[in-house]
Amino acid sequence: MKYELYYWPEIQGRGEFVRLVLEDADASYVDVVREPGGYARLKAVLAGERDGVIPLAPPVLYAGPIVVAQTVAITSFLGDRHDLAPRDERGRLAALTIALTIADLVDEAHDTHHPTSVEARYEQQKPAARERAAAFRRSRIAKFLGYLERNLERNGDVLVGNEVSYVDLAAFQVVEGLSYAFPRAMARIRGEIPRLLTLRDRVAQRPRLLRYLTSPRRLPFNEQGIFRHYPELDA
Repeated sequence: MKYELYYWPEIQGRGEFVRLVLEDADASYVDVVREPGGYARLKAVLAGERDGVIPLAPPVLYAGPIVVAQTVAITSFLGDRHDLAPRDERGRLAALTIALTIADLVDEAHDTHHPTSVEARYEQQKPAARERAAAFRRSRIAKFLGYLERNLERNGDVLVGNEVSYVDLAAFQVVEGLSYAFPRAMARIRGEIPRLLTLRDRVAQRPRLLRYLTSPRRLPFNEQGIFRHYPELDA
């Protein structure tokens, strides 16, 4: 079976968390909106023209007759299917807890450049963005990454269980994204998150992921996605 992933083709965004799981699992999938006619197909999905639940926004994954939306729901679903999630109930719920917490961090990172309105451009809300980003740098980055560090200190080399899971892939992506968006802020807390940085490096060297990360299919971070580098927000 070939999965169908629907996400914006110009950015990593939330879709990248899904791509990382698909790539690490060596799953067969098509990034639909990167294909000719992909936007029209995405529009049809969001309009409810396909069977199953109507998703509000991408990312959306089709697995045959199954449709799943929302980033964590998709990555959890794929993790269970492709041995990238704990097999016991306790472990699965622990993984879900951490994945949802990472999703909260992603939302807060997004809101540093869009603090007042998702629809308005960054340039229309710069003063509010400066204030929001300052608070994010001052306390929120350390709070969230410190949380991941403490879980690694308790559990060992990975966040949950004994093997790399979809949660570790999400942690890799969020560290990469924050390092792009807030390089100065991240440099200041490197000494506080040694285990998390080691996990980031370990994940990056997984053979299937390394193949993807060094290919043209891995889009670079840019100022259209969630993790954006505006120097004035990393003051």
